[in-house]
Amino acid sequence: MHGSVVMKNDVFVQQRLPSLRNPAIQFAHRGARANAPENTLEAFKLALRLGATGLETDVWLTSDGVPVLDHDGVIRSGIRRKPISKILRVDLPGHIPSLEDLYQTCGANFELSIDLKDESAFIGVVGLARDYQAEARLWLCHPSWELLADTRPQTCARLVNSTRLKHMKDGPERRAAELAAAGIDAVNLHHSDWSGGLTTLFHRFNRYCIAWDAQHVRVIRDLVRMGIDGVHSDHVDRLQTGFAQAG
Repeated sequence: MHGSVVMKNDVFVQQRLPSLRNPAIQFAHRGARANAPENTLEAFKLALRLGATGLETDVWLTSDGVPVLDHDGVIRSGIRRKPISKILRVDLPGHIPSLEDLYQTCGANFELSIDLKDESAFIGVVGLARDYQAEARLWLCHPSWELLADTRPQTCARLVNSTRLKHMKDGPERRAAELAAAGIDAVNLHHSDWSGGLTTLFHRFNRYCIAWDAQHVRVIRDLVRMGIDGVHSDHVDRLQTGFAQAG
């Protein structure tokens, strides 16, 4: 860093760009997974204790219709693998929490980003968030913005198109316009896809900009200076340092 100038992919960002979300959200990816087993109540509690303002997780529906938090959605026993969708909630390993477990243990005073790995979990997730008065702090993520658009009338939760820049075949401006027209609130890209120009473009359409897999302080710092609205990281301490360095 030289004065107020920050490097990002060899391009100088001359000044900090404005965010739509101020302060931007510090999402602890699968909880504080750098310091505790991922997607466990231990990891979620630790992340909030360390200062994360948001949690990130993945949801699947059990065979008896309970939304539970796990990344792969598969339970392994020796060489056997069984999908969570074929297992009763009571038969899951004890380290896998339900969404209700999360709210009962951690409360609801944080932003919660949920990757809808099992689309059939949508109704249960929204219903629980509503029960805990947390629907407005819910961010529901999926690669298909068209699928999300179908759910728009059913929730006030923020809907997030999780994708990559290379998958926007018609370009980012067309995607920003499509998201705005469909009521999709945000786009979530790998940190390496973002630039100051891209955040400015999506902000012009009033869409939030979120970055995932930001694991280093310098990356987090530069994203904040680009005007990002939320950052996903395994490291809560690095999130806080990067935000502080961004000024």
